[in-house]
Amino acid sequence: MNNISPLAYIEEGAVIGSDVEIGPFCFISSRAKIGKGTKIAASVCIYGNTTIGEYNDIFSHAVLGSIPQDLKYAGEEVELIIGNHNKIREFTLFNPGTVGGGSKTIVGDHNLFMGYVHLGHDVIIGNHCILANAATLAGHVEMGNYAVIGGMTPIHQFVKIGDYAMVAGASALSQDVPPYCLVEGNRAILRGLNLNGLRRHLQRPDIDALRTAYRELFESGKPLQESASELLATASSTYVQNMCIFIINTKRGIPFERSQS
Repeated sequence: MNNISPLAYIEEGAVIGSDVEIGPFCFISSRAKIGKGTKIAASVCIYGNTTIGEYNDIFSHAVLGSIPQDLKYAGEEVELIIGNHNKIREFTLFNPGTVGGGSKTIVGDHNLFMGYVHLGHDVIIGNHCILANAATLAGHVEMGNYAVIGGMTPIHQFVKIGDYAMVAGASALSQDVPPYCLVEGNRAILRGLNLNGLRRHLQRPDIDALRTAYRELFESGKPLQESASELLATASSTYVQNMCIFIINTKRGIPFERSQS
């Protein structure tokens, strides 16, 4: 049974699942789809073609699905798709996609978006990610699974952040972050592996393999993509292989300090 405030405004055509809660002064678009068990607090606005999965918690004054902040947008049909079991805190802003980026912004499952987080158009977020207060993602940013972004951190458009990576708070990131790594600073550069995160999810032998790979990739002084290609050919660890493939495929480059030797 739904619990919908009589002070909420829901346009005709919206699809509302079972056991959904919608607080007062909310606006729900006629094209919105809300999955079962989702809780929407007071004064949330859900615009356009926005699909929200099951058992999400959406806090006051979140704005989901308002048109892209892209001057090229001219009213095309675009989407925002949000998965299941996400927590979307106060004053967050998620934009849908644009035609130039595939027309979809996609959010996975079990993510935490703290207050004032912004997801620009065509962003793709994996599962189990944490974005701390006022983390801001420009258009076309992609995050893997279990990635973390610290508070007050802007991410440049088209940047990719790998699985289990962390971007420290108050950083400014303009290049890609390989899986399992930690970057920090303005501009952000590699500081090592994200060991705290890895210890929560990976076994010791896997972490040891990543330590060895990190030294070979970033401390040997050899060209990075050459090192990654050589290591990929011999690595038995799936995690090391993932890191090498990410480095080989990067378009924006990896932010690390080159050896002077």
